[in-house]
Amino acid sequence: MLNLSRRHFVVAAAFAAALGLDKRLAFIGPAHAQKSPDPAKGFHKYKVGTVEVTALYDGIWEKPHDPAFIKNASVEDTKQALGKAGLTTDFVSIPLTVVVLKVGDRLIMIDSGSGGQWQPTAGKLAANMQAAGIDPAKIGTILISHFHPDHIFGLMQKGTNAPTFPNAELIVSATEYKWWTEPGRVEKLPEPRKPLGTRINAAFPGWKNFKLIEGEQEVAPGIRLVNAPGHTPGHAAFHVSSGSQQLMISNDTAYVPALLAPHPEWQGAYDQDGPLAVESRRKLIDRVIAEKMMICGAHFPFPGAGAFTKDGSGYAFTPVKA
Repeated sequence: MLNLSRRHFVVAAAFAAALGLDKRLAFIGPAHAQKSPDPAKGFHKYKVGTVEVTALYDGIWEKPHDPAFIKNASVEDTKQALGKAGLTTDFVSIPLTVVVLKVGDRLIMIDSGSGGQWQPTAGKLAANMQAAGIDPAKIGTILISHFHPDHIFGLMQKGTNAPTFPNAELIVSATEYKWWTEPGRVEKLPEPRKPLGTRINAAFPGWKNFKLIEGEQEVAPGIRLVNAPGHTPGHAAFHVSSGSQQLMISNDTAYVPALLAPHPEWQGAYDQDGPLAVESRRKLIDRVIAEKMMICGAHFPFPGAGAFTKDGSGYAFTPVKA
């Protein structure tokens, strides 16, 4: 829950300063609960040491309530959690933010967004990259967290599956790549997942620009892959370190913090291995708290960053708002 104790104000204010926010931290409270309009500006820049981070808004999914969405919680449970976080209870707000890191003269993107092929209210990445002054042709590396549509469809042109970033090196955990492309995998998938599996296998094995990573290796200067399986077999987070500052790019480890901060034990329908996803979630958030680092997530409220603190058996998440 958003427990606005003095300790949380102090922690969150420090995170706001680190994120380069030029306004006072804005806590989202029940009085401000509303639908989910696009942010006034679709990008936000901040620094982690010498690394420039650009958060890019790709859109939002206003997901209708579904009793199957959280395996071990009811719709009423999820509505209550959303309300306590100051969000609308009419639906589950699932925004999508893509991060681009400028490390020296290199541009490194984390995932690729939806490519306008996921939800009709998503697909804003290209316009917001242009607004932020980022040339897609200059993206040299794309770190892929996992093979879900909202994270990889931006890699593939609609209709042809041609690579959108043909000159970029694509880096992904070997576990994730091999699981999805294993012979016979598509036939083993549940029916709703077969079109995704079919598309992955039609496109990716023929591309020459994949680099598969075993274990928690450095994937770029100051950036290390962090194993966080459960959401998918090879789901990865990425740890950025520059000087004395750190950032954990958590991707889908704690995808909707309004739900999973106070209830880290909840298992989402999209968590392939629910118990393992819970284990990874707790491990990653505990590390973020212990090391007092910043955290961002693909589905956190835009600009996608905030602070976690311990709160009983769960956590409190304080989002920042530019």
